[in-house]
Amino acid sequence: MTDITILPSKLVGQVEVPPSKSDVHRAIICAALAKGRSVISPVAYSQDILATLDCIRAMGADAQINEDSVVIDGTNTFKNGSKEFFCRESGSTVRFFIPLASAGGLSAVFSGEGRLPMRPLDVYSELLPKHGVSCKTQGGLPFEISGKLQSGTFDVTGSISSQFITGLMFALSTLDGDSVIHLTSPLQSKGYIDMTINVMRRFGVIVEERDGDYYIKGGQKYTPCEYRTEGDWSQAAFFLTAGALGGDVTVKGLRQDSAQGDKEIAGLLKRFGADVEVLEDSVRCKANELCGIEIDASQIPDLVPILSVCGAFAKGRTRIYNAQRVRLKESDRLAAMKNALSNVGADIEETDDGLLINGKASVQGGFSDGCNDHRIVMSMAVAALRSENGVTVSDSESIKKSYNNFFEDYRSVGGKTK
Repeated sequence: MTDITILPSKLVGQVEVPPSKSDVHRAIICAALAKGRSVISPVAYSQDILATLDCIRAMGADAQINEDSVVIDGTNTFKNGSKEFFCRESGSTVRFFIPLASAGGLSAVFSGEGRLPMRPLDVYSELLPKHGVSCKTQGGLPFEISGKLQSGTFDVTGSISSQFITGLMFALSTLDGDSVIHLTSPLQSKGYIDMTINVMRRFGVIVEERDGDYYIKGGQKYTPCEYRTEGDWSQAAFFLTAGALGGDVTVKGLRQDSAQGDKEIAGLLKRFGADVEVLEDSVRCKANELCGIEIDASQIPDLVPILSVCGAFAKGRTRIYNAQRVRLKESDRLAAMKNALSNVGADIEETDDGLLINGKASVQGGFSDGCNDHRIVMSMAVAALRSENGVTVSDSESIKKSYNNFFEDYRSVGGKTK
C-alpha cells in the first residue's frame, strides 16, 4: 500500500464529515428487512458500507446505489438467499449478519479479508447452537451456519463488542416468538446499542430496555421509509483534535442528540483544555494550552487512537484505560499507537488495558507503520501537525475502509501532504 508524508501545519476552516458509518450500516439492514422500497441518504460508500450492501444482496434484498443515496427493496429478503457472505474487512458486517442469516434459515459461509478472519466470533459459536443453529469454525472466519434461529433468552456478557448484541437484536426481531437478551455484566459501548434501537424504531420495530436487559417481541414487521442519516462523530474527532493541537476547525453536520458514543470527543477535548464551542449542528474547536487527563475508554473504544495523539501534546500525563478491546480491531491499536507515536518521538508506553503518555510541545517526526488500519493512519496525520519534520505513514489507502475523502478534506483546511 502507499506511504503518505504529512508535513507540519495548522488546520483552519470548516469540514463536513461523512455520514455515520454506524448509522448507515443499521439503516441499510433495517431497510433490507422491510417489505418494500426505502431510500437512505446521504451515504458515503466506504469499504465497510459496500460490504454490508453485498450482504443484504446475499440475503435476497435489492440495493440500487446512487451518488449519495441508496434505494433498498427487501421484498425478497430470505427468499433468494445466498450461501456466500463476503464481509471484506468489516467487523460490524460479519457480526450483524451471522445471526440475521440464521434467523432467515439460510445455510451460509461467512468469509473476509485482512485481519477480519482472526477477529473472535466465539460468542456466536457458543450461543447460537443453544437456539437451533449449527456453527462450524476454527475460531474465526470462515464461519459456517445452518439451521434456523429459535427465539428465547440469550445470555451474554456486557463486556463483549456491542456489535454482537446489535446482530442479535436485528435477528430476534424477525422471529415469531418473543426473546430476551439478558446481560450478565454491565454493558460497554452502550451508545451503539441505543443507536440500534433508535434506527429500528424508525423502521417500526420496538426493543424495550428493562432493568438492563432487552426485550424483543416476535412477529414485528419492518416498515419501509425514507431515512436521513447523521454525521459521523468518530470521524469528526480527527478534525476537532487537529483544531485543539494548534488550529481552529469547525465540523459541520453533527447532531447533538446523537446516540453515538463518540460524541464524547467534544467534552474530552474540553477536559484537555481546548476551546470547544458546541452549536446546533456543528462543533468548533480552537487551540489552547492542553493538560493531560485520565480517560476511561470502555464506552468509546474507537476514540483511543486519536485521544492518544492529543495526549502526546498535552502537558503532563494522560492515562487511557479500560481499552483492552481495541487490541482486537483492524490492528492491535494499543500496540500500533504506542509504536507509531514512539517512532516519531512521543513519550508513550503501553499497559495491559491502555496507554500512558507524557506530553511534549512537539515531536521530531519520522516514519510510522499505519498497520493497514484506517484509524491509525488518520490519527498519525493529526500527530504530524505538531511534528518538526513531518510524518510518513504507511498504508494510507486503508482510510477507504471508513473515510474515502479524508485527505482531500484534510488538505481543504490547510493540511500539507505529499
